[in-house]
Amino acid sequence: MKHRIRFIINPISGIRKKRDIPVLIEQLIDNSKFDYDIAYTEYRKHAKQIAIDASKEGIDIVCAVGGDGSVHEVGTALIGTKTKLAIIPSGSGNGLARHLNIPLDISKAIACINEYQSIQMDTVLVNDKPFLGVGGYGFDALIAKRFDEGNVRGFSSYIKLVLREYLRFSPAKINFNLEGEDREEVVVLCTIANSSEFGNGFKISPKSSVEDGKLELCLLRPFSLWAAPAIAYRFFKGTADKSRFTEIIPFSKGRIFLDENIAHYDGEPFAVRNELNIEVVPKSLYILVGKNN
Repeated sequence: MKHRIRFIINPISGIRKKRDIPVLIEQLIDNSKFDYDIAYTEYRKHAKQIAIDASKEGIDIVCAVGGDGSVHEVGTALIGTKTKLAIIPSGSGNGLARHLNIPLDISKAIACINEYQSIQMDTVLVNDKPFLGVGGYGFDALIAKRFDEGNVRGFSSYIKLVLREYLRFSPAKINFNLEGEDREEVVVLCTIANSSEFGNGFKISPKSSVEDGKLELCLLRPFSLWAAPAIAYRFFKGTADKSRFTEIIPFSKGRIFLDENIAHYDGEPFAVRNELNIEVVPKSLYILVGKNN
């Protein structure tokens, strides 16, 4: 019996051409395994509703074709259902896809779907908001907000934005309780990691796993501009946990108290409450992954 798959394409997400993707799907999808259709998003948050409707229809797989925002929308809509998430990464960051070894090449990503290798991954719940990979409450949240407000995409634009905003940024004070221990810290980054990276190879928590029933609180303390190149090098080389400016704390349930009310979840900016209750939701999302995940 064939699996039914619905591709959800965000025609404006990311930096790659979208008009070729339906042709590639038609050419490369394994028709002996799958019956498919394609839905296009028409407005913000439309992908979430398409995914919810697909799950109610009994569609076996919903594939997010787009960037991290599209993956967030579709994936969070499928949490707790039997419908599997698939990803064809076509955004600028592609953080969760990279973590799961899903190829960034469109043709190879479709071939990955044909392999039909899946896991049940953990997800994260913060108060009433779920997310899949990485969320944050410091400088990363500010950057997500500014990036969302702009109309320019691409890695170079992102780097320029980071450099400009960092010169204006004041480190944030946070209070948190993890596993019964209260602490206060002044930080540049306060990140909740289920997966390992923000995107573009920038690994905030290199040892994170989406299958271990644990999260990581990743703290980056203030540093001088002179130290910035070495810190950036560690993040891109996957050795951030070795830096004297970072601390990574495993936990499954905790509370964070913020002075600022901004956050990002999977790169999407959100306004949040000052008190956050955070927990891992084990094995709550079926997802197709790449080989050797």
